[in-house]
Amino acid sequence: MAKFKDHAISAKHLLGYIPEALISNLSLTTKIDHYAKVLHGNKLFYLLLYGILDNEKLSQRTLEDTFNDSVFKVLFNLDEDERVRRSSISERLSKIDPDYFKQIYECIYDQFSSLYSLTEREKYNLIRVDSSMVSETVGKLTEGLDNKSGKKAVKYSIAFDGVLPCQSHVFTSKGYASEDLALPEAVVAHVKKETDHQNIYVMDRGLQSIRNMKTFSSNAITFICRTKENKKFVELESLIQENQDLDLGESNLLKDSKVQLYTGVAVNNKKGNKHFREELVDSPFRLIIVESKLDGKKYWFLSNDFDLSAKEMAQAYRRRWDIEVFFRFLKQELNMSHLVSLNKNGIQVMLYMTLMTAMLVLIYKKANKLTYKTAKRRFSMEVRDLAIALIVVQCGGDPGLFFKT
Repeated sequence: MAKFKDHAISAKHLLGYIPEALISNLSLTTKIDHYAKVLHGNKLFYLLLYGILDNEKLSQRTLEDTFNDSVFKVLFNLDEDERVRRSSISERLSKIDPDYFKQIYECIYDQFSSLYSLTEREKYNLIRVDSSMVSETVGKLTEGLDNKSGKKAVKYSIAFDGVLPCQSHVFTSKGYASEDLALPEAVVAHVKKETDHQNIYVMDRGLQSIRNMKTFSSNAITFICRTKENKKFVELESLIQENQDLDLGESNLLKDSKVQLYTGVAVNNKKGNKHFREELVDSPFRLIIVESKLDGKKYWFLSNDFDLSAKEMAQAYRRRWDIEVFFRFLKQELNMSHLVSLNKNGIQVMLYMTLMTAMLVLIYKKANKLTYKTAKRRFSMEVRDLAIALIVVQCGGDPGLFFKT
């Protein structure tokens, strides 16, 4: 089989972490298979997993061909006589309970996150939170956000711990076009799941609402975000010490202060018309302004953390770029830029399956010290050869005679 001598972990080993007992038990204890004749929950799980790995551009038609392929059936021990049509896949995706896939996703995350130590999440426990929009075939979406082009789109908001995606949301309601709604919801959901956490949530310029920042502080949620330049504030105290080194490496420190910020409060005048009145928020925040050595551009950062140094804060924000790279991997290598299903139910299922496939490849990538593209290619090669080996065995042969190990 495809065996890479310098690899510390194989695809076969990682596939063993898929909780088959949970997949089967959920199929039995829930009603997801009540009306399904062929495409049961566990079979759809394996079909989507293999389909995402094996196809450069996934569609319901390619999923139909994949299910009817003998190699797929041998790999996952399915009956050779079973067949499905594209219309059956489409209907199943639109109606199957996405919570079934969510529970499997959370179980796999728990297992894989135990494979790396907390120190590998970095000493600050940074959780990067960001969103990405997908708008392919948007004219056919049953529900979606309106973007600037006038088309409908789907928003994926994901929390990423630096190694694996640890929280995900699908937003199709119009209000969630604003990151000031989507990002706080993603953060709060992760906080509820990970009690007694010491995380710092790092976000880009999507989070701008001072009211949301105040809510974070009230709930002991530590955050760092980039904010708009020239935001109105009142300086309470400068945190720059005498003789402090203002060189932060890639930038110079211009300001590090404890501040109060203004926010707009909606009020109605005597005529009943709504307008916004500026009001000073009583919660203090930390404002850091740095200037890039490369192009002289100034960057403003807000946080409710007063313990880290300014240099550590800047470094933490730079690590936010990891989630941008992760989104690129999802779109370029795992088909997330193409919508296989056009309703929210199916979109949620596809997101969980894409993230589960991503976790397999990411652990493979990390353990074997590979790039994203190489990890996906080699993982797929190993899965293919596992199927070939099973076919050889079923035909009464010895895979060892063909595959040199």
